Amino acid sequence: MRSSFASVAALLYICLALISPEFAAGITRHYTFNIKRHNVTRLCNSRSILTVNGKWPGPRVVAREGDTVLVKVVNHIAENVSIHWHGIRQLRTAWADGPSYITQCPIQTNQSYIYNFTITGQRGTLWYHAHISWLRVSIHGPLIILPVKNASYPFQKPYKEVPIIFAEWFNVDPEAVISQALQTGGGPNISDAYTINSFPGPLYNCSSKDTYKLKVKPGKTYLLRLINAALNDELFFSIANHTLTVVEADAIYVKPFETDKIVITPGQTTNVLLKTKPYFPGATFLMAARAYFTGQGTFDNTTTAGILEYEHPPGYNSHIKQLPLFKPTLPPINDTNSVANFTRKFRSLANSKFPANVPQRVDRKFFFTVGLGTRPCPQNTTCQGPNGTMFMASVNNVSFTLPSVAIIQAYFFGQSNGVYTTDFPSNPPVPFNYTGTPPNNTNVSNGTRAVVLPYNTSVELVLQETSILGIESHPLHLHGFNFFVVGQGSGNYDPNKDPANFNLVDPVERNTIGVPSGGWVAIRFLADNPGVWFMHCHLEVHTSWGLKMVWIVLDGPEPNQKLLPPPSDLPQC
Repeated sequence: MRSSFASVAALLYICLALISPEFAAGITRHYTFNIKRHNVTRLCNSRSILTVNGKWPGPRVVAREGDTVLVKVVNHIAENVSIHWHGIRQLRTAWADGPSYITQCPIQTNQSYIYNFTITGQRGTLWYHAHISWLRVSIHGPLIILPVKNASYPFQKPYKEVPIIFAEWFNVDPEAVISQALQTGGGPNISDAYTINSFPGPLYNCSSKDTYKLKVKPGKTYLLRLINAALNDELFFSIANHTLTVVEADAIYVKPFETDKIVITPGQTTNVLLKTKPYFPGATFLMAARAYFTGQGTFDNTTTAGILEYEHPPGYNSHIKQLPLFKPTLPPINDTNSVANFTRKFRSLANSKFPANVPQRVDRKFFFTVGLGTRPCPQNTTCQGPNGTMFMASVNNVSFTLPSVAIIQAYFFGQSNGVYTTDFPSNPPVPFNYTGTPPNNTNVSNGTRAVVLPYNTSVELVLQETSILGIESHPLHLHGFNFFVVGQGSGNYDPNKDPANFNLVDPVERNTIGVPSGGWVAIRFLADNPGVWFMHCHLEVHTSWGLKMVWIVLDGPEPNQKLLPPPSDLPQC
């Protein structure tokens, strides 16, 4: 009797495995990335740019939830390179995360490395990009995770899915731009254009032919996978005379909401449904993006645009007349209220199928200031930063210095001495009125300092923007985790009053969040992923100036709670 019961149970398990997404085992997908130079002309300006397989944006990586992905990256350029799979959890596989000198030494010229990771419990739009210096300006592309087979989207099935990647074009080599800025201590030169799927669009000189066109049919629903791959700019985006429905952020489904304007920071992804008009509208529509910026420095205040073009009905003579072109209205460039209102609309689905597992208890609380600062000009040199100093940026007044070896190797082999210390401050060393009149001394300290967390620590982190050298938003990205955005506000965070308003029921779950200009944001996450995890501002100039730090999550007691050993082909420094 017992054996027949066991066989029935086994049969039931097999049936479940066949029909239930949770039991679905994935396949292994192989990709090869050849990092090489490719000549591109934009704004009537030709130059050699760095690409994946000669394409900008790079090729799509497509996988299903549960799949294992192997990407062999071969470096054919003079520069060192590494690739980050932005938003992939990398459970126990931190060696495949990608940031140079954090989880690997970069891949040197004529060398290769195989990134090997499994996609666990994730589906939606993510992306990949180079993670050393400013190379991600053109080494980037979409990483699309489809739901497991036979699982449907929690929204209307789209007629078609289209990646829309925002980026920046420089007429000169961006590596020369940041190199000069770090040498002089001044702000870097700005980009010459924004792009949609690599095209600047008709609002720039010499670019009417370099315009992205999205051709649509009437009465259909399109899923636009928006990715902000720009180096240094948060963007507003809108399509003239059309409403968008937001359904996902950073590869996490959200409660759908309608909007005619999107705000998206570098590093973030947003999936929106575009319902086309039920009939041919006899017009074309611009879809435009431009910066959201509140800081004191210079920025690229141009506008990129693509064209939404409806398929003509049968027998329609498109030569009879020029169709009218409608343009969208974008918010003012410094419209922080619009940004705050938009950000607050994001809520997790928080249902039985897609729960919001917000940590209800907190083991460790951290309060990090993020913002700009300075360091004195070296002797016998002239610097172009504020009052003759050099621009820097910091977290809790620590400007992070990248080591010359990978932190993860020093950690794993117990060789941290001289590489990093574990004394990163949990609070600002000197409290001040963070969003009020800035202190006279704006100098920051330097160091390679980390926070160490025991496995499964429940963390609450408040990120507070400062007014030092101007208030501006900072999109903070945490590697290795998603986090819940439980609160946000303007001015200084009040630990006595603000937690009472935290949303612990259905907060949005993300991997990148804009710390509000002149404000704060509170996040919670569970440190359930052993390894070394980078956290940094996704405005590349701020990362270059030191607005970055590292979390080290220790192994748990169980075998499946330990960082795996390094792969045999891990690059050496």
